[in-house]
Amino acid sequence: MTLPASIARLPERTPELAALLVRWADINSGSGHRAGLDRMRAALREAFGRFAGATIEELPCAGTADALRIRLRPQATTRLLFSGHFDTVYEANDAFQHCRWLDADRINGPGVTDMKGGLVTMLAALQAFEQTPHAANLGWEVLLTPDEEVGSHGSRPWFDEAAKWAHFYFVFEPARPNGDIVHSRKGTGGMVVTCRGRACHAAKVPNDGRNAILALAEFLLAASKIPGELAGVMLNVGNIRGGTPATNVVPDFAESELDLRITKVADRAPLLARLEALAAAVNARDGFKLELKGGFNRPPKECLPVEEKLFPEWQRAAKDVGVAPFTWVHTGGASDGNLLAATGLPGFDGVGPIGDHLHSDREFIFVPSLAPRAQTVALFLHRLAAGEYRI
Repeated sequence: MTLPASIARLPERTPELAALLVRWADINSGSGHRAGLDRMRAALREAFGRFAGATIEELPCAGTADALRIRLRPQATTRLLFSGHFDTVYEANDAFQHCRWLDADRINGPGVTDMKGGLVTMLAALQAFEQTPHAANLGWEVLLTPDEEVGSHGSRPWFDEAAKWAHFYFVFEPARPNGDIVHSRKGTGGMVVTCRGRACHAAKVPNDGRNAILALAEFLLAASKIPGELAGVMLNVGNIRGGTPATNVVPDFAESELDLRITKVADRAPLLARLEALAAAVNARDGFKLELKGGFNRPPKECLPVEEKLFPEWQRAAKDVGVAPFTWVHTGGASDGNLLAATGLPGFDGVGPIGDHLHSDREFIFVPSLAPRAQTVALFLHRLAAGEYRI
């Protein structure tokens, strides 16, 4: 099988792609670092703005920096969305600021895998695809956003708009360390649990205080057992606050935060009902009031029939460019693929490069995975444009 020349040449570009990645990852673009996000967006605008005939726009996102949208051939019969985020979890005051080579194949640096390496992969794939003979048959949008790591609240309207336009999406989150891509993702949410009791002197006899910390602790211990009752549900008890500086006061206030994750949309109602029942049990006791606030910000990404149909073609493209065999897996972490899946739009998630230790100062990328991952995308697009299969 002969690959189009532009796709076949991608491995030769590995040093160039690695150098670009280092330049981008050395720009601090933590989700809360507005100036850094603006610098990163400018760098992306310069790189993605070189496609002949493409339109490029900066899109406002409430509460954060602007997103970037690049469109080419928007009137094409088949239209594709390429999604990536340029924020990272490493803020301006983080000690982890710059890249270094760990060895001949690995770069350690902030966001090198999650997901500036994915952005490099996306760019390289589109550059190669645009030089193939049937590229004019596909239209595409690149949507690059500044707030994925903090919930995509400001950019969500642009995902909803893109989903109405596109027929299929690609999210360039990293592949799993073994090369697998994402089959489905858990939906994510958060909840603040506040308990109020009744203060009094701890030494009062008889004691008519109502200890909010103890009541909250009982609720949390019961809530922590829910995953054992409801398959597919995850619940983590996070921060806890309560009481006063004085230990001789029965505390009348306590609060905690929960991380919630569900595998299917149908898991949501049973989980919330179980939490409400536990809250009701506390509230049935004299002197206590326990409230739940929050919910789900990203619904589950469930696998759709179109994805099932096209995944063998994705594997075939990967095999034909020399990628080792892989499959797709369910993962607990969320991405913007959750938001797109919620609209009913099908797509592939986790198609970026291989790395590990995300969200830590040990984050690294396996540099030799950049070109083959870009080749897989480009070859899949080439065959789609040539009419070998349809979405």
